[in-house]
Amino acid sequence: MDSTAGTDSADVTEGIDGIEVRDPVSAPDADGVPRRTTRRFPLFTRDTARPEGGGRAAPGDALAARQWPIIVVLGIVALGLLVTALDVFRIGTILIGVGLLVGAVLRWLLPGVGMLAVRSRFTDIVTYTVLGTAIVLLSLMAQPEPWLQIPFLKDTLHFTVSS
Repeated sequence: MDSTAGTDSADVTEGIDGIEVRDPVSAPDADGVPRRTTRRFPLFTRDTARPEGGGRAAPGDALAARQWPIIVVLGIVALGLLVTALDVFRIGTILIGVGLLVGAVLRWLLPGVGMLAVRSRFTDIVTYTVLGTAIVLLSLMAQPEPWLQIPFLKDTLHFTVSS
């Protein structure tokens, strides 16, 4: 029985491996059924999405070229941890918070940030901003001799402890 029955013979060509394909731009899938290949993303994904960038911005051997935003953020955080370990607590923790805020700004401004992109752009920006701001504010209010004093926090603390 002819497998091309019911199809126009001009649309079907025999591949190198004897697999019939509908047109020159289609390719067989895992089951050997010809499927049209496309570079466009599907409307609905059923699998894990490709990482942002996906090797389009730089060749595979230039991994650091694509990952410079997270290297910058991790460098600032590592510097903050080093300064904290050298017993300059306040400056070190401020650097850690500033590193997260730099990550938020990079995520907002740059279209491709490599591994700095963890969730959606909005969620990443909000997460980095909230955590960075909280770390900076807490380090500014740390005892002894806080650089930032918020009066209602002291009253709230006394109210909750005395009750």
